[in-house]
Amino acid sequence: MARYTGADCRRCRREKMKLFLKGSKCDGPKCPFESRPFPPGQHGRGRTKEGEYLLQLREKQKARRVYGVLEKQFRGYYDEAVHKPGKTGEVLLQILESRLDNVVYRAGYAKSRDMARQLVKHGHFLVNGKKVDIPSYRVKEHDIVEVRAKSKEMTPFIVAQAEAGSKMVPAWLEPIPSQMKILVHTLPARQVIDTQVQEQLIVELYSK
Repeated sequence: MARYTGADCRRCRREKMKLFLKGSKCDGPKCPFESRPFPPGQHGRGRTKEGEYLLQLREKQKARRVYGVLEKQFRGYYDEAVHKPGKTGEVLLQILESRLDNVVYRAGYAKSRDMARQLVKHGHFLVNGKKVDIPSYRVKEHDIVEVRAKSKEMTPFIVAQAEAGSKMVPAWLEPIPSQMKILVHTLPARQVIDTQVQEQLIVELYSK
């Protein structure tokens, strides 16, 4: 499957905000956004006329980049959200949050969603006792996600266990570091999703 291979920090600068794509680097002084908080490129410092379409496009791109989803897949999630009950934008965010790579990241078992995606693709996680190596796999209420027994002694998981409790975990998930498990109590409502994106602008963009 295709994936973005460019510089993550350029994406943060393009959106004029930290998207926390590089884990702990984003919190340190070496984060390029700290020294260059303007869009990349020759005209990055110039003034851009921000019309309605541009605002909608930037929100869509921001959401895509935060969750690490390419355009075709993101559009598919939107089309699915349209046909589900509830507000389309909120359902879209719920779909993105329920991805397995996001769940691993939210529970604190990976420093970034990119790292979580790699750990999942390498087959280190079980969902309800079965190996799942698809980052876009969607968890459901009452699912149990756990690290495979053979993988628990790997450095990333030893570090995650040692740092348990240092990261805020959303209420819809319950990590159990001693067993390297994640309990999915429910799917998240909009008010508990802290992603800084105006989902209504995405709906307006796609509904044109």
